[in-house]
Amino acid sequence: MGSDDQQPPMEFIASAEALAMDGPRDVGLVFVGDSFVAGYGDPKALGWVSRVVARTTHPDLDLTPYNLGVRGQSSADLLTRWRAEGLPRWAERRERRLVIGVGQGDLDQDLTIARARLNMANMLDDATARGISPFVVGPPPTLDQEFNSRLESLVEAQSDVCARRSIPYVDCYYPLLEHDQWLSELSAATDQRHPGQAGYGLLAWLVLHGGWEHWLAIAP
Repeated sequence: MGSDDQQPPMEFIASAEALAMDGPRDVGLVFVGDSFVAGYGDPKALGWVSRVVARTTHPDLDLTPYNLGVRGQSSADLLTRWRAEGLPRWAERRERRLVIGVGQGDLDQDLTIARARLNMANMLDDATARGISPFVVGPPPTLDQEFNSRLESLVEAQSDVCARRSIPYVDCYYPLLEHDQWLSELSAATDQRHPGQAGYGLLAWLVLHGGWEHWLAIAP
């Protein structure tokens, strides 16, 4: 049995030290994930991560972002590296936050839904136990209907894992499944999976309107 079955739901609460301080909040924001986190295919080299960070401004927020996306990675890959790569970047920050974006790589590596679910659960439970606040961005659809049917099951599993822990989950699958601009972007792409700048703009919009400001405690 894995932590998804054994652990009670956990909700991140910022420490008193992080909140009781003068001046802007010192936040280390680490993004880990796959090629979509890395922004592969965007001719502007921004992806959704840089677009979201550019829109995340607040006088009380001193944000230090790190994009650690790696093309082709799965939840199994993230499970073995998020701490090693994230902890040094959080070392001097008073508030630590983690954004996870993964999904298509799980299917490419033939991970079962149960294993992918357990990997996500272990990452979320470990992060929360360490006082790191997680936020999860789900995978977007492809043009391959058979692949999408499998991806849909993974999206449902990820969403459930997050819901059980009161952790924000941004669904990028259903909103884009029949979105004309998204489908057009994929049709024009070399691999028919990764969009251009307009498609990454759509992903950024979903994240920004998916509880992002509330998670960062900067909502008006």
